[in-house]
Amino acid sequence: MTAEMSAVSAVWPTTSADLPDTIDAVDRVLAARVADLRQILIDAGCGLLDSPRLGVDLVTELECRLADPSKRFRPALAHRGWQLGGGDDRSWHELVRVAAAMDLLHLFGLVHDDIMDRSQTRRGRVTLHVDSSRRHREIGASGDPDHFGDSVAILLGDLALSEANSLVGECSAAVRHAWRVMSVELVQGQLLDVTHAADSRRDAASSQLIARLKSGRYTVTRPLQLGALVAGSDPDVIDRLIAWGDVVGDAFALRDDVLGVWGDPAVTGKPADDDLMEGKPTMLLVWAAELLDDRSRPLLNACRLGRLSADAVDRLRRAMEAAGVRRRAEHELRAMTQRARAMIPQLTDDRAAADALHVLIDTVAWRAA
Repeated sequence: MTAEMSAVSAVWPTTSADLPDTIDAVDRVLAARVADLRQILIDAGCGLLDSPRLGVDLVTELECRLADPSKRFRPALAHRGWQLGGGDDRSWHELVRVAAAMDLLHLFGLVHDDIMDRSQTRRGRVTLHVDSSRRHREIGASGDPDHFGDSVAILLGDLALSEANSLVGECSAAVRHAWRVMSVELVQGQLLDVTHAADSRRDAASSQLIARLKSGRYTVTRPLQLGALVAGSDPDVIDRLIAWGDVVGDAFALRDDVLGVWGDPAVTGKPADDDLMEGKPTMLLVWAAELLDDRSRPLLNACRLGRLSADAVDRLRRAMEAAGVRRRAEHELRAMTQRARAMIPQLTDDRAAADALHVLIDTVAWRAA
């Protein structure tokens, strides 16, 4: 029996598990994976090759960056999909594996996204590529510090992705296929985000697609689908979950963009300047192109070219709010939540389950972090 199987078996419920049971089991599985990785490296004799001066320990970094107790949002969505799909104790072990894999995939995405965006902080702590380059500079190590930092962070992302795929590898063929689709969508969404920013492309259709692929799908839609697949749900139920998940996922992505411009870094744990500084191809900038007055056009053009100063970012942020961009986003969020609420009767006739979905909609659309 593997370590993660032992961890799950220790908390196996006598009846269908509730969300806290699943999240607790996910924590146990992730801790077991970290312990397994340490043992693998010990068995391989890798302790002899440590670099004490640079202090790079990817397993410890993985453990620390998985430990945020406020997260586990994607595992929670997988649990909801499993419940709505009729999951029972027989499929719970597979659900926990998939749910744990979701958080590992999320870490992979975050670490690589931070490198691509040159982000300084994430979840209130210095990003790994920045921290690693700092260590390199402090000891006067050989080579380019920034390249070193990027390399360390890329390797951590690779390790997280490898462990995620390992967990899902023992699941059913249907789950593995959905997982592959989700992974491809995530990577393609990130690529489109990079290429559209580079060629200054701003249009509604592409911005909406990018937001869905790089954020909404792997955060909401696919976790719901994967949970329902684990439960062995009917295709019709899964199709309705996917349709609902896309609406809620679009709201998640739009709220993410709003927080990327007007969020409080003390709450979000990340800067509020990066999206405008880099001219990200978001719907906010599409609406800004429609709503800003002529006096603010030079700021928008500088944003499109990725040439905004820190002071100009603040001026553009204020100009966008004054022009009604933020109000437009909140109007769209209200419309999305209304559509999502109207779809709930198609998903369940259980009052408690429906209430939980209503709470989920509000959490996604109006969250502060």
